[in-house]
Amino acid sequence: MASQGSEGLEEQLEEPEDTLRVSPAEEMPVEGPPALEEPEQEPLLLPWDRFSSWLHCICVVGFDLELGQAVEVIYPHHSRLTEKEKTSICYLSFPDSNSGCLGDTQFCFRFRQAAGSKSSLGCFLDHFDRDAPVCLKRDQGYYYGYVYFRQVRDKTLKRGYFQKSLVLISKLPYVTFFHSLLKLIAPEYFEKQEPFLEAACNDIDRWPTPCPGKILTLPIMGVVMKLRIPTCYDKPGTSQLVQSAPSDSLVSIVLPTVHEVDLFRCFHPVFFHIQMLWELVLLSEALVVMAPSPAESSDTVLALVSCISPLRYCSDFRPYFTIHDSEFKEYTTRTQAPPSVILGVTNPFFAKTLQHWPHIIRIGDMKQAGEMAKQMKVKKLKNLKTLDSKPGVYTAYKPFLNKDEDIIKQLQKGVQQKRPSAAQNAILRRYFLELTQSFIIPLERYVASLMPLQKSISPWKSPPQLRPFNQEEFMKTLEKAGPQLTSRLKGDWIGLYRQFLRSPNFDGWFRNRRKEMMQKLEALHLEALCEEDLQLRIQKHTEVETVDLVLKLKEKLTQAEKDQLPVKPGTLPKLQAHIESIILTLPEDLQGILHKPPSP
Repeated sequence: MASQGSEGLEEQLEEPEDTLRVSPAEEMPVEGPPALEEPEQEPLLLPWDRFSSWLHCICVVGFDLELGQAVEVIYPHHSRLTEKEKTSICYLSFPDSNSGCLGDTQFCFRFRQAAGSKSSLGCFLDHFDRDAPVCLKRDQGYYYGYVYFRQVRDKTLKRGYFQKSLVLISKLPYVTFFHSLLKLIAPEYFEKQEPFLEAACNDIDRWPTPCPGKILTLPIMGVVMKLRIPTCYDKPGTSQLVQSAPSDSLVSIVLPTVHEVDLFRCFHPVFFHIQMLWELVLLSEALVVMAPSPAESSDTVLALVSCISPLRYCSDFRPYFTIHDSEFKEYTTRTQAPPSVILGVTNPFFAKTLQHWPHIIRIGDMKQAGEMAKQMKVKKLKNLKTLDSKPGVYTAYKPFLNKDEDIIKQLQKGVQQKRPSAAQNAILRRYFLELTQSFIIPLERYVASLMPLQKSISPWKSPPQLRPFNQEEFMKTLEKAGPQLTSRLKGDWIGLYRQFLRSPNFDGWFRNRRKEMMQKLEALHLEALCEEDLQLRIQKHTEVETVDLVLKLKEKLTQAEKDQLPVKPGTLPKLQAHIESIILTLPEDLQGILHKPPSP
């Protein structure tokens, strides 16, 4: 992207004068916030707790000639899945029959968690989510399925083929990590069956928990994987490559990333439209990806979702979607506008049923992505009627921003010069990051200005409220502090912002920022309380008022621990000491009552 460099981006993140500052994730130091102390949870772990922090369960899905797909094994055996969840896993674990996936295939799917079903260790994992980037937080209402599907000829079977999938079910969107794990354990499982699976699960249950920011060493069936889960304090765009040390002689695999897909390979078939696709994803537009296989479908959908990073994509997305999905009717009805969702499909049937969708991406075989695709114009939707439609983007969408020819030329040159794929991917990822940062920085600046002044925080009053987000007021700031400061791209930026402010992505982003800022205000309020001479204060209080103060302080302390407020180190112990000293000034009978833990 034509950009004035990272210095320009960073300058835009300076806070307005006299305003409380809540740092956006882009500027936080890599080490993480010194104010947050990691909870000592490890000693409390029970059998299968460590396993459950990574995976909900592992399923084996086989094909039965009479029954069709069926879940043959769920491990550990105590894992719970509803019948609806099992049905979803069955259909999503097998490629459509037309995909022709002979041999081994890996792909990913995502499905709704059934109402009333519980995933393991929800509360226990909350503190890991606190430090994770928004795109790597656990998916509250969904599960991911990571599939290793094997289809080989077998004359001993009626159907003539062996067809089976090993599927990892998890709340974590660590696509690269789980696919790497499956490459290690799935081929062995197909040879050695369930005893091997049991041994692998026991290895996983000895792993450290998935804590962001730590270098993790994970032994699995004689192989050792080494990786680092990013944190929300890492500077976006910096490499998270774990360096090998001399002591790593036993480490077999070092993963450079736990979640990133190869953007260049995924976008290659629709290469000339990457900027328009970024806009469509940013605005949460209804998108369908038609691909020849589940692997290409799921990789492309995951690439689309990640192209607006570090923004979180807040609408639904299905890396692989089939006609058996419980949402099929909801998504294919013509009586209402398509929902805000990105679907990845392989069945040609969708070319007909989703013709009314506004944006359709049709991709060819990615194995032929060695040569640069020919220049493709955006095609009209009416041209999609035939099943053998050519690859391309079918839409009537008119982008808000002018096309950036520089990135196209840069990557074309890379192809001609046989630049390594990893370098091409890094260039494209950096381009998307700078484009997203140029877009989001004006919003960050404006939202920071909604914070009250620090001098308005009084320990004896409730924390002050944020000012509401005013769309027109924000639009006026763009003239002097808009994306033109960090991006040379021209176009209708104002129109793009107006559309974005109506999207689920804005709603999700603003809710998250508002929550962070409210917590910052609560933390500052607590710190102000701790600096007060409470003993002097209570001398003017009646006994009833003192008891009331103790109860309120205890409630604040409990809430601060529950919400993991970003307070300075030592603040909460100091507040606890204040509470204890105030209780000691009261009569003994009241001391006994106030020292009792609150009822659950």
